[in-house]
Amino acid sequence: MRVSSPTLWRLVYGSVVLLFTWIVAHYYIPGQGFTYLIEFGELNHSVYLPEVKAVNHFELPRSRGYDGQWYAQIAVHPNIGDPALNKSVDTLPYRARRILFSVTAWVLGAGDPFRVMNAYALQNIACWYLLAGLLLRWFPPRSLGNFFRWSAILFSFGLVFSVRGSLVDGPSLLLVAAGMALIESDRPVWAALLFGVSGLGKDTSVLSASALRFPDSSKPRARAVGLLQIALVLLPVLLWVLCLELWIGHGSEVGARNFSPPFSGFWNKGIDSLSGLVAVGTSAGGRALFDVLMLVGLLAQFLFFIVRIRWRDSWWRLGAVHAALMAFLGDSVWADYPSAAARVLLPMTLAFNVLVPRGRWWPTLLLLGNLGVLGSAEIIRSSMPDKTTQRYVVEGPSDLRFHTPDNIGVSVTYSPGNWWAPETLRIPSRLKEEYWRWSMGDGSISVHNPQPFTLLCDLSLGMATLEPRTVTVTANGIPAWSGEIMPARYSPISIAGLVLPPGDTVLVFHSDQPASSPTPGDRRRLAFSVRNLKIVLTGKR
Repeated sequence: MRVSSPTLWRLVYGSVVLLFTWIVAHYYIPGQGFTYLIEFGELNHSVYLPEVKAVNHFELPRSRGYDGQWYAQIAVHPNIGDPALNKSVDTLPYRARRILFSVTAWVLGAGDPFRVMNAYALQNIACWYLLAGLLLRWFPPRSLGNFFRWSAILFSFGLVFSVRGSLVDGPSLLLVAAGMALIESDRPVWAALLFGVSGLGKDTSVLSASALRFPDSSKPRARAVGLLQIALVLLPVLLWVLCLELWIGHGSEVGARNFSPPFSGFWNKGIDSLSGLVAVGTSAGGRALFDVLMLVGLLAQFLFFIVRIRWRDSWWRLGAVHAALMAFLGDSVWADYPSAAARVLLPMTLAFNVLVPRGRWWPTLLLLGNLGVLGSAEIIRSSMPDKTTQRYVVEGPSDLRFHTPDNIGVSVTYSPGNWWAPETLRIPSRLKEEYWRWSMGDGSISVHNPQPFTLLCDLSLGMATLEPRTVTVTANGIPAWSGEIMPARYSPISIAGLVLPPGDTVLVFHSDQPASSPTPGDRRRLAFSVRNLKIVLTGKR
């Protein structure tokens, strides 16, 4: 059967959406949802809000985390005037200026801390899907050129970075793109209102108002409409900043190094990246290459808008104003890896892909301008959760889960030499993941209590086997559970009121049958599997 060209391209576009879905499904962690994407840092645990500490969420080990953790906390507790929030968020007056997506997460999560944190992380993912649909307005599925531009925006370095870190840039780009669609539909007032609202999500979004078509100033009514547009763009941000100033003061300015003399930040970043690239064999070399590609891509976009001037084109004005912004970005925006500059300049990337002409030598420029896409794959690869050790869930109040002075949490260790490697079955449609480990025979699991007092918990898990067997579980030598496990069945096990003294509690699993081989092609010998291990801390004594 011959597949028509439009149908074929729709299938290609659809496969990209499925690829993105498959990628983001990897960031789901049982019991913690998508909180891995927010990048809470373990080293900051002591300053987090009590509501955040009380919820089971992922914290990057031995890390200070990234910006998303501050906006997520505002989402959990959007009472800006509360002193507790000021202590838990670095430079609250600066972060609170970008209140929009924290408020939307709070509304979507109905105020429940766990749902709010997941809603905050999922906003970027949802906005990616919405942007993918909106971009079809300019890049319908009917040619290779359209497909390249469409996918280059969706997998641009900055947008992937925003999704990975639950940052405000991706949702802000969606609002900017929607505003451009309104301008093209001859609805400038609505576009101005949307640009004004987007400024509450990311302050630089108000620059997108440069794309508005202002009426003829010689006509009184037209002047009134023009003033209305300016007011709709600027008033939301100005009024909110004024409210913050009266409410909590201006505080210390975290963005002091966001701007610098023309191209000094870009130049410094280029020198650092090239130096790292030259240092072959160092850890900086690999990432420096992607930094260089990102810089080349942004420079190509910048030159396109500077050389090919089109004052009357709304898209050109959108790109040109962000090209001017690029020249003044400071060292703090360009520094480190991944560089925040690619996120800040996403509207320029969008306008570039819309405007680059087709045919002749222009595809070469299009490729150069989108070289940063190559670094997106590295961001995804390097940021995937290491789930080889995440084979259990610990829930309960924060003051039970974590020993405050050193932020060490309750943890589980499978005894080496008794268990095969972890296995996983991911079910994206249900946002669920099954995880288990097979034993080589009898095996033990240590539950570490870092607290100076005894913890009480409820322990639940599932067991499976290849042949009927009786399994006995003891805790520090005391019988805790015993029962028959049947093949082809999932046997849930619950141990209520388990006592965890300070230090390690060793759970020993003993089977009355030896391990056996599962299939002729599998050389392992398997006794039973421990699945979906979960510990719920209930109290102390």
